[in-house]
Amino acid sequence: WVTPRSWENWVTHYESKGYRVITPAYPGFDIEVEALRENPDVIANLTVPQTVDHVASVVESVPTAPIIMGHSFGGILTQLLVASGLGAAAVVIDSAPTEGVRTQPPSQIKSLLPILSRFSNRHKAAGFTPKQWHYAFTNTLDEAESQTVYDRYAIAAPGSWVFKYGVFANLTPGHQETWVDYARDDRAPLLFIAGGADHIMPPAVNKSNARKYRKSKAITDYHEFPGRSHWTCGEPGWEAVADHALDWAVAQTSPREPKAVPQTP
Repeated sequence: WVTPRSWENWVTHYESKGYRVITPAYPGFDIEVEALRENPDVIANLTVPQTVDHVASVVESVPTAPIIMGHSFGGILTQLLVASGLGAAAVVIDSAPTEGVRTQPPSQIKSLLPILSRFSNRHKAAGFTPKQWHYAFTNTLDEAESQTVYDRYAIAAPGSWVFKYGVFANLTPGHQETWVDYARDDRAPLLFIAGGADHIMPPAVNKSNARKYRKSKAITDYHEFPGRSHWTCGEPGWEAVADHALDWAVAQTSPREPKAVPQTP
């Protein structure tokens, strides 16, 4: 329900540290927020495979394996990219659940109800009213602050993604488009970051998703920021989230110091 514009502060923050930052749009999302509001039909029929293929092509175009980060549904896409062998390290923030994650707290159901309450939303781009957005995304802000965020960033999104993926993927036999090989050992390190006050993707969802990787020998970590909403990447104090994500990822990609091995005299 946002575009790459939502990363604008992170881009300048990371660039000031000397990093090259790429924020690829999903197919059809590569226009301004205002234009998408005028005509959301251009993204109504977008599929997850189309989106993954597009973002993967961007990742593969980088000379060296990059750090991949994704927020919300971007967390699913990031997990899919990592599962396909891409990236040097990855961070998912307030991630939507991949297939097999069955945890669904009441606040998540309430957040998604505006989309799910109309079956016709399966076939069009669907979004939130400012009041609904305030509950789902920016519940730690006051109404005026939430409205400011809504006015700058909020768009509709493919309604089919809400109906077809997440917990609904678990109701369809066989592996669906958001399934990943949780047991894969030869993937990049993966960090889950959750906001303690997130309504739409609560910590329980992210913890459950992280636990799915418990059989993998690859690194999977979890970190929770208390009192932060789904808008954690933009609400006051976002710098701490950005720094933690980057510091963790850099630590995973830095050469390890060789351990001293005792020698027999």
